[in-house]
Amino acid sequence: MDSITQAVLGASIQGALLGRWQGRKALLYGAMLATVPDLDVIMEYGDAVANMTYHRGFSHSLFVLSGFALLLTWLARRFRPHPGYSAQRLLLTLWLVLVTHPLLDAFTSYGTQLFWPLMPTPTAWSSLFIIDPLYTVPLITAVVISLLTGLREQSWRVPAVALALSTLYIGFSLTGKFMAEQRVEQELARQGIQAERLFVTPTPFNTLLWRVIVLDGEDYHEALVGWLDDDTPHLQRLPRGTQLREQLAGSAMHERLDWFTGGVLRYDQVGDHLIVTDLRLGMTGFHPFRFDFAHLRDGRWQLQEHIARLPFERGEIEHLNLLLKRIWQPELDVPLLAWASELQKPLLTETRSH
Repeated sequence: MDSITQAVLGASIQGALLGRWQGRKALLYGAMLATVPDLDVIMEYGDAVANMTYHRGFSHSLFVLSGFALLLTWLARRFRPHPGYSAQRLLLTLWLVLVTHPLLDAFTSYGTQLFWPLMPTPTAWSSLFIIDPLYTVPLITAVVISLLTGLREQSWRVPAVALALSTLYIGFSLTGKFMAEQRVEQELARQGIQAERLFVTPTPFNTLLWRVIVLDGEDYHEALVGWLDDDTPHLQRLPRGTQLREQLAGSAMHERLDWFTGGVLRYDQVGDHLIVTDLRLGMTGFHPFRFDFAHLRDGRWQLQEHIARLPFERGEIEHLNLLLKRIWQPELDVPLLAWASELQKPLLTETRSH
């Protein structure tokens, strides 16, 4: 999730558990501690794929953060003891502030390595968009009220209520994801399509309209499914470009990207470049993670020595407005095929490393 959401989540947790003793300082301490896992963004891992796939790694590990919480608790009790609350209460607070950061991240589509150094496919429950106002606003409101009241006496209940509301919203998001998945699976069964994998994710800034990706051999399908839909989902077939995948045999970075994304990738030849797109994030045709993996030289594909990430095409405000209208108007036609054709457009910048 975005940094503001993580900060107010940490502030709300510490405010609810230690606010009666620490007052407004609990909000500051919680907000600062909750941002610690994301400090790994300042690290350089070598190229664009490495930077993407090593982010949310060791710094988001439940094992590492649990150990860090123990260390911070020992340091606090050793050098800044407080008679008002126990070591157990302090440990619970610090642990929750830290581990809720990667757990919340895991509800997005990006992928979070909760169990590092073990190497299962990164967790992506994908029921929340990376920025979701309905999740964040209750927490921001609680932090503002708590700053004004000082978290003394009974006012610590305000962040507790906000946390309950935000948690209920996560439950609603999971229900929406299940709804979209079930409707698409029923349509796949009706059409006799044996899907390799389904990936369901919310459209930007909401949990009312869902984007479903269906991997199907050399192709993939995309569909939009909303809570207000009466008709069956309309699956739109798109080329996946899997024949180009063979040209990346032997690429350790491609293997890592494939592992990190669970294989939800698309391959395109754009000019003399072989572009690999992570389909999970963004809107159809407008994806933040696209990589220039190889180039043609003398009729043969050659792997790039340094893999570059292409400039992020966010799409126009009209694209977002159309998706938001689609929530309330299920009959509205969203031209996903036309949007996806953006992935075949000539590159705006030269990304070769040769």
